[in-house]
Amino acid sequence: EVQLMESGGGSVQAGGSLRLSCTASGFAFDDSDMGWFRQAPGPEAACEMISTISSDGSTYSADSVKGRFTISQDNAKNTVYLQMNNLKLNDTAVYYCVADWDGEPLGASCLELQKADFGYWGQGTQVTVSS
Repeated sequence: EVQLMESGGGSVQAGGSLRLSCTASGFAFDDSDMGWFRQAPGPEAACEMISTISSDGSTYSADSVKGRFTISQDNAKNTVYLQMNNLKLNDTAVYYCVADWDGEPLGASCLELQKADFGYWGQGTQVTVSS
């Protein structure tokens, strides 16, 4: 059974930092693409793919987080991390660890993507940034 367990979310003031962790089991972590997606509050918000790391170690960061968020992984621990620095109010969202997706969110909500079997998903962790 595939499991992705996120931790590290919480509340922080703008300008602060958090580190999210996602520990994976039930699949070949070393051979998998891993990523962090987020769902901001509000009915019109779309799921955003913010940072990914491929099995070859190459990374991607969305423009909204580039230079502030860093993705990394520890294959020995089957864990992927997201270091988030200089957090802003609009970083407030539920953050999801995702494995082995195929494609891009294309405006769907994270819940819609999960229902469509768009990869494997963790349960999500809330990050709240306040002023």
